[in-house]
Amino acid sequence: MRYQFQQELKHLHKELLKIGSQIERSLQDAMEALLERNEALAHLVIQRDDEIDDGVQKIENECIRIIARQQPAAGDLRFITSTLKMVTDLERIADHCADICEYTLKLTQELLPQQKKPMMEMGVQVKKMVRMTIDSYVSQNLSLAQQVCKEDDIVDEYFLSFIHRIEEEMEKNKGFITQGIYLLLIVKYLERMADHSTNIAEWILYQITGTYQEYN
Repeated sequence: MRYQFQQELKHLHKELLKIGSQIERSLQDAMEALLERNEALAHLVIQRDDEIDDGVQKIENECIRIIARQQPAAGDLRFITSTLKMVTDLERIADHCADICEYTLKLTQELLPQQKKPMMEMGVQVKKMVRMTIDSYVSQNLSLAQQVCKEDDIVDEYFLSFIHRIEEEMEKNKGFITQGIYLLLIVKYLERMADHSTNIAEWILYQITGTYQEYN
């Protein structure tokens, strides 16, 4: 029974990593679709979101089934409950990738260089956080998970700076207002992805230490 239980936990671990890999790919594709105005790639990210949702649903069902059947003790129960929490945030990151692509398809103008550069930099920072989150989960690396929480401040700085730039452009050019609103929503989704990465890192820290602490 213990061997079977350990195999079930390993399977959970493997499935969560699979979801993480899909999300990294979706984030990369979503940013490329936005920056290059690639509509086909945007549609692909939106379609992939359904696949990720199905994978998350399977993990959630498996977690509940294991708890009901195995009645795990403290350490194993902590792993399972934190996995349930993490997949919820992973699903939200995937949703936001699709959200970005929905607005990418609505954009009617090419991004200007002064918009494209900070958007790209913010996307790189968010991708870095997602990658660090997955790496810290794989290695159960305490310091790396803590670093993810600190990196969120960098994304917040990009977010506030970009909002200021877009507001200035909207004030000067009334024809830019609709485009500006779409861009503001896109950067908000990026900012939320960073928040969800921080949430996941907090649950990884809980897995490692047994203590939950919010860093936001």
